[in-house]
Amino acid sequence: MDTIELDRYKQLLVAKRDELWGGPLRTTLLVADGPRGALGDFTDQGTEEAQTALQAYLSQRDSHLLRAIEEALARIDRGAFGVCEVCKRPIAEARLKAVAWTRLCRDCKEQRAA
Repeated sequence: MDTIELDRYKQLLVAKRDELWGGPLRTTLLVADGPRGALGDFTDQGTEEAQTALQAYLSQRDSHLLRAIEEALARIDRGAFGVCEVCKRPIAEARLKAVAWTRLCRDCKEQRAA
């Protein structure tokens, strides 16, 4: 992969990372740390608990994605970006365009899912 392509993927990954930090992840963290007060009836309390659980799930998902993006940026720096970590073959450009932070080619990903 040439330098121009790597720079394009790096820009894409940095933009996605910034989007996460400026959007859903930041909002999730702010809501999770929000004030807790006396709630209304049991229905209100149940709703609040469900919202808290959902926020925790979203935060965890965003954290995993953020970690995958940081790892992809590190692979660019190491010169290992775009190479499957299992079979060591190049990852198809179409897959990288769809999921730039992927570590696996489509075949290896499908084998792991099976």
